[in-house]
Amino acid sequence: MMTNYLLGIDPKETDTYIIGIQLGAILSVLVLYPKKFFTFSDLTFYYKLLVAFIPAAILGLLLDDYLEKMLQEPAIVGVMLIAVGFVLLFIDNWLPGGEKTVDELDYKSAFIIGFAQCFAMIPGVSRSASAIIGGLLCKLKKTEATEFSFFLAVPTLCAAAGYKLLKNYESLDTSQLKDIAIGNLISFVVAVFAIKFFINIVKKYSFRVFGIYRIIIGAIFLSILFL
Repeated sequence: MMTNYLLGIDPKETDTYIIGIQLGAILSVLVLYPKKFFTFSDLTFYYKLLVAFIPAAILGLLLDDYLEKMLQEPAIVGVMLIAVGFVLLFIDNWLPGGEKTVDELDYKSAFIIGFAQCFAMIPGVSRSASAIIGGLLCKLKKTEATEFSFFLAVPTLCAAAGYKLLKNYESLDTSQLKDIAIGNLISFVVAVFAIKFFINIVKKYSFRVFGIYRIIIGAIFLSILFL
Protein backbone atom coordinates (compact mmCIF):
# COMPACT_ATOMS: atom_id res chain seq x y z
CA MET A 1 0.00 0.00 0.00
CA MET A 2 2.72 2.47 1.02
CA THR A 3 4.86 1.50 -1.97
CA ASN A 4 1.84 1.89 -4.26
CA TYR A 5 1.36 5.47 -3.15
CA LEU A 6 5.04 6.37 -3.47
CA LEU A 7 5.12 4.91 -7.00
CA GLY A 8 1.83 6.53 -7.94
CA ILE A 9 0.08 3.19 -8.54
CA ASP A 10 -3.61 2.69 -7.80
CA PRO A 11 -3.86 0.02 -5.03
CA LYS A 12 -6.78 -1.58 -6.91
CA GLU A 13 -4.38 -2.48 -9.72
CA THR A 14 -2.01 -4.43 -7.47
CA ASP A 15 -4.35 -5.80 -4.80
CA THR A 16 -4.46 -9.32 -6.25
CA TYR A 17 -0.70 -9.30 -6.97
CA ILE A 18 0.25 -8.26 -3.43
CA ILE A 19 -1.91 -10.94 -1.83
CA GLY A 20 -1.01 -13.56 -4.44
CA ILE A 21 2.73 -13.34 -3.78
CA GLN A 22 2.18 -14.26 -0.13
CA LEU A 23 2.40 -17.91 -1.21
CA GLY A 24 6.17 -17.53 -1.53
CA ALA A 25 6.42 -16.31 2.05
CA ILE A 26 4.31 -19.28 3.18
CA LEU A 27 6.66 -21.71 1.48
CA SER A 28 9.59 -20.18 3.36
CA VAL A 29 7.93 -21.10 6.68
CA LEU A 30 7.55 -24.72 5.57
CA VAL A 31 11.19 -24.84 4.46
CA LEU A 32 12.55 -23.28 7.66
CA TYR A 33 10.37 -25.30 10.06
CA PRO A 34 9.78 -28.70 8.41
CA LYS A 35 10.11 -30.73 11.63
CA LYS A 36 7.87 -28.44 13.64
CA PHE A 37 5.22 -27.94 10.99
CA PHE A 38 4.98 -31.46 9.61
CA THR A 39 4.16 -33.20 12.89
CA PHE A 40 1.81 -35.82 11.48
CA SER A 41 2.23 -38.02 14.58
CA ASP A 42 0.35 -35.41 16.62
CA LEU A 43 -2.61 -33.79 14.85
CA THR A 44 -3.29 -31.55 17.87
CA PHE A 45 -0.91 -28.97 16.42
CA TYR A 46 -3.02 -28.72 13.24
CA TYR A 47 -6.25 -28.51 15.24
CA LYS A 48 -4.81 -25.54 17.14
CA LEU A 49 -3.86 -23.86 13.87
CA LEU A 50 -7.36 -24.45 12.54
CA VAL A 51 -8.95 -22.91 15.65
CA ALA A 52 -6.59 -19.92 15.41
CA PHE A 53 -7.42 -19.52 11.72
CA ILE A 54 -11.21 -19.43 12.17
CA PRO A 55 -11.56 -15.75 13.27
CA ALA A 56 -9.63 -14.46 10.23
CA ALA A 57 -11.57 -16.75 7.88
CA ILE A 58 -14.94 -15.50 9.11
CA LEU A 59 -14.08 -11.79 9.41
CA GLY A 60 -12.12 -11.82 6.15
CA LEU A 61 -15.14 -13.05 4.20
CA LEU A 62 -17.61 -10.77 5.98
CA LEU A 63 -15.49 -7.63 5.70
CA ASP A 64 -13.81 -8.19 2.32
CA ASP A 65 -15.44 -5.25 0.52
CA TYR A 66 -14.95 -2.92 3.48
CA LEU A 67 -11.29 -3.89 3.83
CA GLU A 68 -10.70 -3.18 0.13
CA LYS A 69 -12.06 0.34 0.68
CA MET A 70 -9.70 0.84 3.62
CA LEU A 71 -6.78 -0.02 1.32
CA GLN A 72 -7.59 3.13 -0.65
CA GLU A 73 -6.73 5.33 2.35
CA PRO A 74 -2.92 5.67 2.54
CA ALA A 75 -3.07 7.80 5.70
CA ILE A 76 -4.38 4.79 7.63
CA VAL A 77 -1.19 2.89 6.80
CA GLY A 78 1.08 5.64 8.14
CA VAL A 79 -0.95 6.13 11.31
CA MET A 80 -1.08 2.42 12.09
CA LEU A 81 2.65 1.97 11.40
CA ILE A 82 3.34 4.52 14.11
CA ALA A 83 0.62 3.32 16.49
CA VAL A 84 1.76 -0.31 16.42
CA GLY A 85 5.36 0.92 16.62
CA PHE A 86 4.63 2.55 19.99
CA VAL A 87 2.94 -0.64 21.17
CA LEU A 88 6.08 -2.63 20.27
CA LEU A 89 8.26 -0.11 22.12
CA PHE A 90 6.60 -1.01 25.41
CA ILE A 91 5.32 -4.52 24.73
CA ASP A 92 8.14 -6.15 26.70
CA ASN A 93 7.03 -4.25 29.81
CA TRP A 94 3.30 -4.67 29.25
CA LEU A 95 3.35 -8.28 28.09
CA PRO A 96 6.55 -10.08 29.10
CA GLY A 97 4.99 -13.39 28.08
CA GLY A 98 5.38 -16.58 30.06
CA GLU A 99 6.99 -20.01 29.87
CA LYS A 100 4.43 -21.82 27.73
CA THR A 101 5.42 -23.57 24.53
CA VAL A 102 3.22 -24.12 21.48
CA ASP A 103 2.72 -27.73 22.60
CA GLU A 104 1.19 -26.44 25.87
CA LEU A 105 -1.18 -24.05 24.11
CA ASP A 106 -4.86 -24.84 24.66
CA TYR A 107 -7.66 -24.24 22.15
CA LYS A 108 -8.99 -21.16 23.93
CA SER A 109 -5.56 -19.54 23.72
CA ALA A 110 -5.24 -20.54 20.06
CA PHE A 111 -8.56 -18.79 19.35
CA ILE A 112 -7.40 -15.65 21.21
CA ILE A 113 -4.23 -15.54 19.12
CA GLY A 114 -6.30 -15.97 15.97
CA PHE A 115 -8.62 -13.16 17.01
CA ALA A 116 -5.65 -10.90 17.76
CA GLN A 117 -4.34 -11.62 14.27
CA CYS A 118 -7.52 -10.10 12.81
CA PHE A 119 -6.39 -6.61 13.81
CA ALA A 120 -3.90 -6.91 10.95
CA MET A 121 -6.83 -6.55 8.55
CA ILE A 122 -6.41 -2.84 9.20
CA PRO A 123 -3.83 -1.59 6.66
CA GLY A 124 -0.50 -0.86 8.32
CA VAL A 125 -1.00 -3.27 11.21
CA SER A 126 1.47 -6.15 11.14
CA ARG A 127 -0.08 -9.62 10.99
CA SER A 128 2.86 -11.23 12.75
CA ALA A 129 2.96 -8.52 15.44
CA SER A 130 -0.78 -8.93 16.10
CA ALA A 131 -0.44 -12.71 16.44
CA ILE A 132 2.67 -12.36 18.63
CA ILE A 133 0.84 -9.99 20.97
CA GLY A 134 -1.96 -12.55 21.19
CA GLY A 135 0.62 -15.22 22.01
CA LEU A 136 2.18 -13.10 24.75
CA LEU A 137 -1.28 -12.50 26.21
CA CYS A 138 -1.62 -16.28 26.40
CA LYS A 139 1.72 -16.55 28.25
CA LEU A 140 3.77 -18.05 25.45
CA LYS A 141 7.52 -17.50 25.44
CA LYS A 142 8.56 -14.67 23.14
CA THR A 143 10.25 -17.00 20.66
CA GLU A 144 7.33 -19.47 20.80
CA ALA A 145 4.81 -16.68 20.20
CA THR A 146 6.89 -15.47 17.27
CA GLU A 147 7.19 -18.93 15.71
CA PHE A 148 3.48 -19.66 16.18
CA SER A 149 2.69 -16.42 14.35
CA PHE A 150 4.69 -17.75 11.40
CA PHE A 151 2.90 -21.11 11.55
CA LEU A 152 -0.46 -19.34 11.63
CA ALA A 153 0.56 -17.44 8.49
CA VAL A 154 0.39 -20.67 6.48
CA PRO A 155 -3.40 -21.28 6.59
CA THR A 156 -4.21 -17.56 6.84
CA LEU A 157 -2.18 -16.36 3.87
CA CYS A 158 -2.95 -19.50 1.83
CA ALA A 159 -6.66 -18.82 2.23
CA ALA A 160 -6.29 -15.09 1.49
CA ALA A 161 -4.13 -15.65 -1.59
CA GLY A 162 -6.28 -18.51 -2.86
CA TYR A 163 -9.51 -16.56 -2.39
CA LYS A 164 -8.16 -13.45 -4.11
CA LEU A 165 -6.68 -15.37 -7.05
CA LEU A 166 -9.87 -17.38 -7.60
CA LYS A 167 -12.00 -14.26 -7.29
CA ASN A 168 -10.00 -12.41 -9.94
CA TYR A 169 -8.66 -15.30 -12.00
CA GLU A 170 -10.73 -14.51 -15.11
CA SER A 171 -9.33 -10.97 -15.25
CA LEU A 172 -5.69 -12.14 -15.03
CA ASP A 173 -3.79 -12.59 -18.27
CA THR A 174 -0.66 -14.67 -18.90
CA SER A 175 1.66 -11.72 -18.27
CA GLN A 176 0.08 -11.00 -14.87
CA LEU A 177 0.26 -14.66 -13.83
CA LYS A 178 3.95 -14.64 -14.80
CA ASP A 179 4.49 -11.53 -12.66
CA ILE A 180 2.81 -13.25 -9.70
CA ALA A 181 5.04 -16.31 -10.16
CA ILE A 182 8.19 -14.15 -10.20
CA GLY A 183 6.88 -12.19 -7.22
CA ASN A 184 6.41 -15.43 -5.27
CA LEU A 185 9.98 -16.49 -6.00
CA ILE A 186 11.33 -13.17 -4.71
CA SER A 187 8.93 -13.29 -1.77
CA PHE A 188 10.23 -16.75 -0.82
CA VAL A 189 13.90 -15.72 -0.86
CA VAL A 190 13.30 -12.49 1.06
CA ALA A 191 11.05 -14.20 3.62
CA VAL A 192 13.68 -16.86 4.41
CA PHE A 193 16.20 -14.19 5.39
CA ALA A 194 13.57 -11.97 7.06
CA ILE A 195 12.28 -14.75 9.32
CA LYS A 196 15.79 -15.76 10.41
CA PHE A 197 16.65 -12.12 11.05
CA PHE A 198 13.42 -11.53 12.98
CA ILE A 199 13.93 -14.55 15.24
CA ASN A 200 17.55 -13.60 15.98
CA ILE A 201 16.57 -10.05 16.90
CA VAL A 202 13.81 -11.29 19.22
CA LYS A 203 16.23 -13.71 20.92
CA LYS A 204 19.06 -11.20 21.37
CA TYR A 205 17.17 -7.98 21.93
CA SER A 206 13.44 -7.23 22.03
CA PHE A 207 10.51 -6.05 19.94
CA ARG A 208 11.59 -2.46 20.65
CA VAL A 209 13.87 -2.50 17.59
CA PHE A 210 10.89 -3.14 15.32
CA GLY A 211 8.88 -0.48 17.14
CA ILE A 212 11.49 2.16 16.37
CA TYR A 213 11.67 1.00 12.76
CA ARG A 214 7.89 1.25 12.30
CA ILE A 215 7.71 4.72 13.88
CA ILE A 216 10.47 6.07 11.62
CA ILE A 217 8.96 4.55 8.45
CA GLY A 218 5.45 5.71 9.41
CA ALA A 219 6.63 9.25 10.14
CA ILE A 220 8.50 9.47 6.83
CA PHE A 221 5.49 8.16 4.91
CA LEU A 222 3.04 10.59 6.54
CA SER A 223 5.45 13.46 5.91
CA ILE A 224 5.60 12.58 2.21
CA LEU A 225 1.84 12.08 2.10
CA PHE A 226 0.91 15.46 3.61
CA LEU A 227 3.82 17.62 2.47
